[in-house]
Amino acid sequence: MKNPRITVTTLRKMKREGEKITMLTAYDAGFARVLDQQGIDIILVGDSLGMVIQGHETTVPVTMDEMVYHTKLVSRVAQHALVLGDLPFMSYTSPEMALRNSTRLMQEGGAHMVKLEGGAPQVNTVAQLAHYGVPVCAHLGLQPQSVHKLGGYRVQGRDDSTAKQILADAIALQNAGADMLVLECVPTTLAQEITQTVTIPVIGIGAGVNCDGQVLVLHDMLGISAHAPKFSRNFMVGGATIPDAIKAYNDAVKQGTFPSAEHWFV
Repeated sequence: MKNPRITVTTLRKMKREGEKITMLTAYDAGFARVLDQQGIDIILVGDSLGMVIQGHETTVPVTMDEMVYHTKLVSRVAQHALVLGDLPFMSYTSPEMALRNSTRLMQEGGAHMVKLEGGAPQVNTVAQLAHYGVPVCAHLGLQPQSVHKLGGYRVQGRDDSTAKQILADAIALQNAGADMLVLECVPTTLAQEITQTVTIPVIGIGAGVNCDGQVLVLHDMLGISAHAPKFSRNFMVGGATIPDAIKAYNDAVKQGTFPSAEHWFV
């Protein structure tokens, strides 16, 4: 029997019941089908495709048309997983622009939820999207689209004032209508505090084991990225097949054995 589709309601129930949520990126039908078959809960069509698919140094060059195209490839075959599509750099500079481009990701691309980066400045945008029935995943901590402003890929929230701001942003985004939150490269204690404070699911990447779930870039966890980050793990070690590696990741997150201390920040 086919597993039912993961929805926003499913994810909220999983958080309440303490069941870990698994997310991986995919950018085409072939990998999306494997992720779906191995029980991954959320497939993120990330603007990380700019780096792992297109060969750019950052996610900044990725366009809206490209995001719609790749999301369409994934949503065409995903039968179980919730499909989450990234809004790329400068595609949501106003609530109206965000609404137009979210409409494209959902109508043309088949996404079930959209993701955008940023804290307090995005509260009005999240509220606008929520008002019109668009499920939203917020993204705090390290925000790859702002890498030039940040001066590189750096851990965020290590000082007290920044940590308080990230927590405040998480609460504000939830209150505006965000349905989920990704926390990237923040200290594990801060991620735990945010996860326990908000009622929406929190998905970590380089944020420790105490989040409601985990996400990795597919190419990182398969060991084929040029420079895998500290927070990732190569699940192909030992000669596993790709489906086996994805199942091992899914099992490790569900059982709470990934990430371990070597994969998070203090």
